[in-house]
Amino acid sequence: MTDSYSFQALNSKKVELSFSADEISGDGGLMILKEVDLRLQLTKRVSEVIPDPRNQDCITHSWQNLLQQRVYAIAAGYEDLNDHQELRKDSVMQLALEKEDVLGSSSTLCRFEGQLTRSALWKTHQILVDQWLDSYKKEPKEIILDFDATDLELHGNQEGKFYHGYYREYCYLPIHVFCENQLLVSYLKPSNKDAAKHAGAIFSLLVKAIRKRFSKCRILFRGDSGFCRYRLFEWCEKQKNVFYLTGIGKHSVLTQEAKKWVDESQQLFDESNEKQRIFGEFEYAAGTWKNRKRRVIVKAETTALGKNTRFIITNLEGDPQAIYDQIYCARGKMEQSISEQMDFFSDRMSSHFFQKNQFRMLLSALAYTLLETIRSQALKGTEFEKSKCSTIRLRLIKVATLVIKNTRRIKLMCSKSFSYQDLFIRVLLLFQPT
Repeated sequence: MTDSYSFQALNSKKVELSFSADEISGDGGLMILKEVDLRLQLTKRVSEVIPDPRNQDCITHSWQNLLQQRVYAIAAGYEDLNDHQELRKDSVMQLALEKEDVLGSSSTLCRFEGQLTRSALWKTHQILVDQWLDSYKKEPKEIILDFDATDLELHGNQEGKFYHGYYREYCYLPIHVFCENQLLVSYLKPSNKDAAKHAGAIFSLLVKAIRKRFSKCRILFRGDSGFCRYRLFEWCEKQKNVFYLTGIGKHSVLTQEAKKWVDESQQLFDESNEKQRIFGEFEYAAGTWKNRKRRVIVKAETTALGKNTRFIITNLEGDPQAIYDQIYCARGKMEQSISEQMDFFSDRMSSHFFQKNQFRMLLSALAYTLLETIRSQALKGTEFEKSKCSTIRLRLIKVATLVIKNTRRIKLMCSKSFSYQDLFIRVLLLFQPT
């Protein structure tokens, strides 16, 4: 291999490039992730629920170190186990794990992932929920839980692989649950199951966890028409201060009920040639609802492109337009949050085993949680308070760093011209113990 590469001279000075520097990392911001993780105790708590059958007197890499290695790498933008063949030698990654030796290999990490049990996956979700509840300094007036299902296309012969007619692909169909930008649940499901299957059970468990901390706040289930299920509605109606708000699919009965508002919207548009939105409401009971009528809100919209009629169903009280515009439409933020999950490779279902793919989704969730904590707690009032986590990764984690070691100290040196050094210092100091 060539030792160096030459470029055009500058002011008679030779310009050469070589790959000969020993202790340089491109991920200096991993030290921030370490401090955030220490504050949340996230990887420590998760590693404690993973069964470890090894002889503890004969191990080199603890479960926590292997979990940190995987989560920090995903947060820094490394999606594959193969990336760790070189990353395990990275000086800053080693420091973030409080190690000075070579870290776990890709095969060691693969064996680690194989130790996951259903119980450990369940408890990991509990830890995500607990750390979210811990983030509240006082009881909130309202908690809105956003549910959504999304397709994860499969290209191999994974366990639980089925063809989905709507998405026209072989895929998994996981459920994600967010509260604002915080991820609470990433629950992997085969695509031959109803998109809303187990959503009611998940919501019930979340409500119980919330009620252990907060007894008075209003709790709202919010989802699209894929989560319009009467059993979920019935359960909410039996609880105190628990509500639902979902879309409901358009059909002939609803269309007939909404006709007067749709006609009014069309008439106003014909007169003004400007977009018109009319809101109304009525009570509706499907045949399977045991004659229990529920409140349906209709949005009758007419534009130059035609009619756009939408229906939502809820047990909330209040003005129909306010419920639709201010509460239901706000769930659109969740679509961005789900797309952010893809930035952490939650769609990478590269293992044959279903349970292992579920764990990899949770690894992505843990990595996202670390960066979302930086965004929500340290970046308010800055230009990055509404940035995607991938942008925060680029600005604060992917930092070129020179590592100097001697017998007395380890020194990390970043460039004087690093554009975001003030922000970097601000975030680091916020999460370091006082």
